[in-house]
Amino acid sequence: MEPKESERAALPGEPDPIRILTAIGEVAYDWRLDSDTLTWGPNVEAVLNIESLSKIRTGRGYAQLFDPENLVTPYDVVMQSSHQDDGRGVAYQIEYALLREGGERVWLEDTGRWFAGPNGRPAHAHGVVRIVSERHENDQRLAYLSRFDDLTGEMNRWRLTEILGAALDDAIKGRSSCAFLLIAVDNLARINEAYGFGIADEVISAVARRLRAKLRASDALGRFSGNKFGIVLRNCTPDEMAVAADRLLAGIRDEVMQTSAGVVAVTITIGGIVAPRHARDVSDVLARAQEALTLAKAKRPGSFLAYRPSVEREAIRRENIRATDEIVAALNDRRILLAFEPVVDTVTREPVFYESLMRIRFGDGSLTSAIGIVPVAERLGLVRLLDNRVLELVIADLVAAPNAVLSVNVSPASTLDPDWWTTLGAQLRAYPGIAERLIVEITEMAAIHDVEETRAFVSRVKDLGCHIAIDDFGAGHTSFRNLRRLGVDMVKIDGAFVENMTRSADDAMFVRTMIELARGLDLRTVAEWVQDEEAAAMLREWGCDYLQGSLLGTASTDRPWIAGRQDHVA
Repeated sequence: MEPKESERAALPGEPDPIRILTAIGEVAYDWRLDSDTLTWGPNVEAVLNIESLSKIRTGRGYAQLFDPENLVTPYDVVMQSSHQDDGRGVAYQIEYALLREGGERVWLEDTGRWFAGPNGRPAHAHGVVRIVSERHENDQRLAYLSRFDDLTGEMNRWRLTEILGAALDDAIKGRSSCAFLLIAVDNLARINEAYGFGIADEVISAVARRLRAKLRASDALGRFSGNKFGIVLRNCTPDEMAVAADRLLAGIRDEVMQTSAGVVAVTITIGGIVAPRHARDVSDVLARAQEALTLAKAKRPGSFLAYRPSVEREAIRRENIRATDEIVAALNDRRILLAFEPVVDTVTREPVFYESLMRIRFGDGSLTSAIGIVPVAERLGLVRLLDNRVLELVIADLVAAPNAVLSVNVSPASTLDPDWWTTLGAQLRAYPGIAERLIVEITEMAAIHDVEETRAFVSRVKDLGCHIAIDDFGAGHTSFRNLRRLGVDMVKIDGAFVENMTRSADDAMFVRTMIELARGLDLRTVAEWVQDEEAAAMLREWGCDYLQGSLLGTASTDRPWIAGRQDHVA
């Protein structure tokens, strides 16, 4: 009599199902519920590693090995199932823990299907049990990290804001109040520099422990960001918030911290807000707590400051929101345009190049200059988006007009922006010949902020074949030694000195001195804000190379080089 397929040994070259299941930690089972008989595959001992297999020959015996802390068991998903068998069985999959002899816990994934008897109740089940202890630990670890900070063991920002939202909702419904404290560890960057990141982590952990020790049982503590903690105080009045803050300040300040590198003195600064009095949603609570913290740090580090409404701050905040929306909408709707202001030869008055100035078109068709937009964009972190768009537009004009020479202004943030450099390099490689017709302008204030960084920027721009100019020269009082080190091609003298030089001997002397010194360094000079012939004549006499201002022509969205040819800037 031929053996059944399931009974015969695998022939040479054939796959061995049992060996495969054992290798991946799986064992099959068949469970007859009427007799409670539990039949396992032949590899059960190798997979489950249970000393006495007789204990698991019945469902009840197997259940005695279940961890009492299991939230769900095979009995629950089979015997208490709310599903009905339509003849194809009812599938299930659960995870539960099994306790081996000695108390070792092993996690199993049980995937199976139960079938109903004549009465419609489960009568038979079969499936596969798989060892998933390692995966379960990883899942538990990920679940933990999704709610808690790994370094301190306190809640992370996501969980903390969730608790804050619940406390705020309860306060609104109960007509009570809660408070939120935003706490910054002072001078953590100096601790990093002096002792290293490991010691800084020890300090952060120690601060968390001390904060925790000073809280009520109902208070919630979480790590908000790198050096910041947040605390949610339920049922808290303004006076109680101030008392709690003072207690926390003293708890950190009054005793030095022992670290593996020795003793470290630490202080914290706290900003706090009571809600819903001063904020009715989580985003406003966080924003206003940050405002209070910023003001506290500016006033006196190591102190506490409660949020107080300010008409001026709220107006600035609303203006920031409006400006952000306007800038983003202008970028998305392609309403960023260029206007071109001529820079002319001092002697011939012929255009030498045009400065490309950003304009934004509003929905009604009107245009606004970048004077009011750029400072806001810099403050809000949007200026790099604008710079990238302007660069794209300038290069498009250079490509379209082989006789055009244009300059483009670059904000300090964009000089370090990889996207700006990627755009510039890619476009210059794609269109050979336009680099020599592009002048990149950076402000003097940006140049003197970090001379070495600016030198690297200038060198990189010139390596690409472009010219480079310092705009608003004189406003930052750059030393000519630094000017020589920067290696720029041109200086544009700040118009604030040029516009008054016919009426101010001091301004006239200043402008003349800058022109003479620039010539000594073999740098070309541009005088900005030239408004009358008297000033133009003085500048011509002093040897200024180029003029720019209302006398020579205002910025226009027209492209004047289309009608004529410009001289090339050497």
